[in-house]
Amino acid sequence: MKPITGSPLDRVLTIALILAPAVGLLATVLYAARGWDDAIAGLVHVIAAILGALLVVRLVTYLDRLPVLAAVALVVGLVGAAGNVAYGFNTIEVSLGNVDLVDQPGAANLIKPLGLCWPLGLLLLGAGLLRARRVPAWVGWGIVVAAAAYPVSRIGNIAWLALVLDVALLVCFAAIPFVLRDDDPASLGRVAKAPLRGPSVAQT
Repeated sequence: MKPITGSPLDRVLTIALILAPAVGLLATVLYAARGWDDAIAGLVHVIAAILGALLVVRLVTYLDRLPVLAAVALVVGLVGAAGNVAYGFNTIEVSLGNVDLVDQPGAANLIKPLGLCWPLGLLLLGAGLLRARRVPAWVGWGIVVAAAAYPVSRIGNIAWLALVLDVALLVCFAAIPFVLRDDDPASLGRVAKAPLRGPSVAQT
C-alpha cells in the first residue's frame, strides 16, 4: 500500500514519524523523573506505542523495492507495537499495586517476546531504508544503532541511555520527510551532466 501523496492518509502517516518518537521521548522523560512504575508515564507510553504502529506502516511504504523485507518488518513491527502497548498497560497495573507481568511465569511471559519485537521491527525498518537507499546513511544507521541498543536501556532500566536513544530516534524519524530520496530505481546514483558539445562554428 502506498498512499497518494498529500492525501489525508499520507499526512497522518507522515505526522506519525514525528509524533510517535516525540511522545515516546516524553514517556521516557516521565519514567526517568517519576520512576518506572509511574501511571502517567505508562499512559503516555501507551499513546506512544499506538502512534508507533502508524510509524511502522509509514516506513513500510518506503520499502517498495524490498517487498519481502517490507512484509516481515510490517508483521514484526506491528507485533512489537502491540507488545509496547502491553508494557504501557503493565506499568499502569503495577502503579495500582497489581502484579508485574515481567516477573510472572506462564502466559505472562508472552509480554517479553512481544516487547522485543518492537526494537527488532525498528532495526529491520532502518536496515531496509539503508538497503533501499531511501535515506542518508546517518538516518538509517541512527535508527539501526538506537534499535539495537533499545533493549539494553529498557531491560537494565538505564534512564540516561533510554533518553539518548529516544532523542536519536526522534531526530532520525523526524528528518525522514525532509531527506527522503526518490523511490525510482533508475534515479539512484544519477548525476546530472551537461551534454558534451563542441564550440559552435558560425557558418557562412
